[in-house]
Amino acid sequence: MEMTHIIQGKDYRFTVLSEELIRLEYSENGDFIDEKTTAVQNRNIENVEITVNRGADELQIITKKLHLYYKYGNFSPETLFIEMKANLSDFNNRWTFGDEVDTLKGTAQTLDGADGAIPLGEGIVSRGGFAILDDSNAYLQLSNGEFKERSGNSVDLYFFGYGRSYERALKDYYKLTGAVPLIPRFALGNWWSRFWPYTEETYCELMEKFKEKGAPLAISVIDMDWHRRDIPERFGSGWTGYSWNKDYFPDPKRFLEKLHTMGLKTTLNVHPADGIRAFEDAYERISYRLRLNVSLEEPALFDFNSKDFRDAYFEEVHHPLEDSGVDFWWIDWQQGSHSGTKGVDPLWALNHYHYLDHEKRNDSGLILSRFAGPGSHRYPVGFSGDTIVSWDSLDFQPYFTATAANIGYSWWSHDIGGHMYGYKDEELALRWLQLGVFSPINRLHSSASPFNSKEPWAYGLETELAMIDMLRLRHALIPYLYTMNVRNHEEGIPLVRPMYYHNCEDKRAYQNKNEFLFGSEMIVTPITQKSNDKLKLGKTKAWLPEGVWYDFFKGWQYQGNTELSVYRRKDEMPVFVKAGAIIPLDGHPTETRLDELPNEMVWKIFAGASNSFTLVEDLNGSRATTTVELDWHAKEVKLSKSDDDLIIPKNRKHVFEIIGLEGDLKMPKDTQVKAFEVESIEEALFKRLNQAEISFMLKEDILEIFKTESDYSKRVNRLNNIVNGDLLQSLLELMYVEHSVGGLVLEIQK
Repeated sequence: MEMTHIIQGKDYRFTVLSEELIRLEYSENGDFIDEKTTAVQNRNIENVEITVNRGADELQIITKKLHLYYKYGNFSPETLFIEMKANLSDFNNRWTFGDEVDTLKGTAQTLDGADGAIPLGEGIVSRGGFAILDDSNAYLQLSNGEFKERSGNSVDLYFFGYGRSYERALKDYYKLTGAVPLIPRFALGNWWSRFWPYTEETYCELMEKFKEKGAPLAISVIDMDWHRRDIPERFGSGWTGYSWNKDYFPDPKRFLEKLHTMGLKTTLNVHPADGIRAFEDAYERISYRLRLNVSLEEPALFDFNSKDFRDAYFEEVHHPLEDSGVDFWWIDWQQGSHSGTKGVDPLWALNHYHYLDHEKRNDSGLILSRFAGPGSHRYPVGFSGDTIVSWDSLDFQPYFTATAANIGYSWWSHDIGGHMYGYKDEELALRWLQLGVFSPINRLHSSASPFNSKEPWAYGLETELAMIDMLRLRHALIPYLYTMNVRNHEEGIPLVRPMYYHNCEDKRAYQNKNEFLFGSEMIVTPITQKSNDKLKLGKTKAWLPEGVWYDFFKGWQYQGNTELSVYRRKDEMPVFVKAGAIIPLDGHPTETRLDELPNEMVWKIFAGASNSFTLVEDLNGSRATTTVELDWHAKEVKLSKSDDDLIIPKNRKHVFEIIGLEGDLKMPKDTQVKAFEVESIEEALFKRLNQAEISFMLKEDILEIFKTESDYSKRVNRLNNIVNGDLLQSLLELMYVEHSVGGLVLEIQK
């Protein structure tokens, strides 16, 4: 037995990082890499007990999970393979060097111009149980923070052989590549963005209108019209700019202070490709630092591989803007894929240096930029690009967002509602916003078309009210979201994950690609297809694993281990929670500023199983935790707080909503009981029939069958004789719901 990680020869090196993770290197001149790379930051994962068998012409490395065979010489299909010690398949438990692995996919750099599905890159998990992370072409990150290209034609691969333990694979991937940072609390709120030539007056009026409507916002995104675009022709395009357009914003500091007074953070759009030119306000300072020829109006060419340029770029251009009130930057990529240093992607350099600079000057780092390859999760959040406004675009985004977890990219920000072209469709806009509320980041955005804007009041009243309700819900969810943010940072568990992360052996977990896990307590099955015009109901397929499940909004109970079609009105969406789920909500989401903590917590508790949830809250460098425990066997709810709870608002109220309770439940002392109503199946049936554009006689026949026939099979047979299609399936869903019961609302003062 050898208790070592590295097995090395003249031209090969193997590093056993865990029982399931091995680094494979080959270099003809023995030039192996120990520096960090853009993707890999740490190669000290865990101490592993291994067996090494060295022969005259062959090497074997054995862990509890893997068996590597290597015949000395160039890596090739004839010299290197790894066997999995898991019976996941009768014929596919071996990876041979050079094999392409069909993983469960990862993500893509951008959705710019996408109208539906696009190809995705590979991830680090597969149903076959193994995957490869190829780091051979990644450039090196030196100890001084600079990057350089690797020399030679070395092979540098990481073999992930975790079977179907996807969560463990992802956690070790984060150990290898770096943890996901903790993003600021305000980033979890609603973002407003539009490519539009706002002025100080029109923008502040818009923000006030959101407030008057009770539609909370957290972040104001000012697109490129914040800066001068109408520039002298000799300077080229006005796409790059760093000088405020004083015609629109005569006093930028005053404007930003107004937004801060409203409780809003602000980010500005920048396209750095053209560097700093002579018309910019900062040019005199830049030209002095970089010794530019002012008489020739010599520009400071964009070069993020130059420390001199970077320092001037941040210190003379960005920091003064930040000092006037800009909170962070939207880096809108236009640099192409080449830079002054061979092999170094300028997008990667922008993300890396911008994030680090922001982190140095703030409690936590934050940028908005595009994915630049494995390791990009260290620079959140992601801007997915300019999608086409269409149902096909919406239908792809749940799968795209969840699958990104397979390469560790957990904070995607989409253009909610779609960016450009397309057509106006009120239901599409509403369904997209529903997805946005249950996405990592909810950023409404649109193009400069006067007909393509996402203000709720740009639609009919029914849609407007539903949109405002969803925006309020997003802010109500922030206590839950922030706790998941902490879990992502500290435990390596993203907020949004594919269903197979918890149900890896059930083939149904892989089939419904748009269904996903949302934190520790929720399953989201968004509706991404247009509603049935006659029934006025949208449809999606839900797969519910073993157990008892509730509709989060309605309180309906569903028996798990089933697939069924679920139907919801345009102002409803299907979100499911398991019996025992505990969801913390802000009781006053339109009143709480996101640099403060809620004065009232609402705990939605779904009866039927024991569980606990620990709410994590950070403020001004301090942390407090509050734990609610449901002991179902003892029929008791308990509440406890950390000793150091000085950041929690004084006299905070805790409100408990118990869903699905039958009988008594012991609560913390001094509680006040209030009624809580859940929509009955009888009410839901009448509403579905009443809104359906079908014959009155057919509606009456259906209602009569439900009233007079209690036997399930006989009721189905009678319905089959008169209805089919979506109408039948929507009725079968109601029949599947076992029961809907009233609950309790209880209050306890801190």
